[in-house]
Amino acid sequence: QVYDHEHGQARRGRRMITEKSITDFIYREAELLDTMQWDAWLALFHASGRYWMPLEWQQQDPVLQPSLMYEDLLLLKVRVERLAGERTFSQKPKSRCHHLLQAPTITACDPANGLFKARTSFIYTETRGDVLERYSGWASHDLIESDGHLKIKLKRIDLVNFDAPFGNIQLFM
Repeated sequence: QVYDHEHGQARRGRRMITEKSITDFIYREAELLDTMQWDAWLALFHASGRYWMPLEWQQQDPVLQPSLMYEDLLLLKVRVERLAGERTFSQKPKSRCHHLLQAPTITACDPANGLFKARTSFIYTETRGDVLERYSGWASHDLIESDGHLKIKLKRIDLVNFDAPFGNIQLFM
């Protein structure tokens, strides 16, 4: 297993992970969120995957320090079921979102273990009815190769205004 920095490729067995496949994965994830394809989005997560939104700048511990969100796959599925449910009256009209992403930067690569990391600056807009909320920050993806596919081990959202009072963030950044 070799990572070729010049060509941005990692070989693991027969599967080749390239910088392009990592960035395509991140763009595809945003597209799934923007088009409310919740089940397809959940399928991008590894079974032990986590979605984390720290409460403090450069926070290192999601368990011993409070977070805006720290959810495992089960909690993510519960939120998705609520969002998709017909009897979720708080979602009438339904919330919608849009991700504007800067090109992801590959920050780490460990092909021996099938681990890849990327960081992406974003502007996220969430709207419901005539209320529009905008957030800016960075999304960090810790990806792992599982059964020949990239999976999210950890998605971390660091907001620029992490210390501001927030209303209810309904969807996923």
